[in-house]
Amino acid sequence: MSEATDRPVDGDAWADACAEDLAAEKARRRARYGTPPGSAAEELRKLVDAVADKVSSLRTPLLGAAAQGAVQQAIRQARSAVEPVIERNPQVFDHLAAAGSELLAAYRSAVEGQEGRWTRTTEGASGAGPARKAADGPADPRDDGPSGTERIDLD
Repeated sequence: MSEATDRPVDGDAWADACAEDLAAEKARRRARYGTPPGSAAEELRKLVDAVADKVSSLRTPLLGAAAQGAVQQAIRQARSAVEPVIERNPQVFDHLAAAGSELLAAYRSAVEGQEGRWTRTTEGASGAGPARKAADGPADPRDDGPSGTERIDLD
C-alpha cells in the first residue's frame, strides 16, 4: 500500500502517468494548432482531391461542354491512377518526403557555406584575409575571398 494514496502500488503507474501526459499534450496541441498533418500518402490524396475540386469548379466561357467533360474524364483517370499506388505503397511517400527534407537540408548547408565564403570581408588594403590558426590546417586560397586590387606594370 502506498502511504500517500492508501491504495495498492501499481507497477505501471509511471507508464500510465506518461500516457496521460502525452494524451493531454496532444489534445492541447490539437486545440492550439489544429489537427496535425497525416502521412505523406494521405496528404497526396488530399492534394489530388483539392486539385480535382478546383479544376471541376472552374467554369469559363472559353471551355465548352465537351472540354469540361474531357477535363472531368482526365481528373477521374488521374484519381484512378494515383489511388492504387497510394493504397499499395503508403510508406513510399513517407520515405520520399523524408528524402526531400534531407536533400533540402543538404542544399541549405551548401548554400550557407558558399554564402559565407562570398561575403567574407578582407582585412586591410593589401587584401590579406584574417590570420589563420596553425591548427586549422592548410588554407584554401579560394576561401579568402577577393584579394583586393593589384597594380600591373605595363612598361
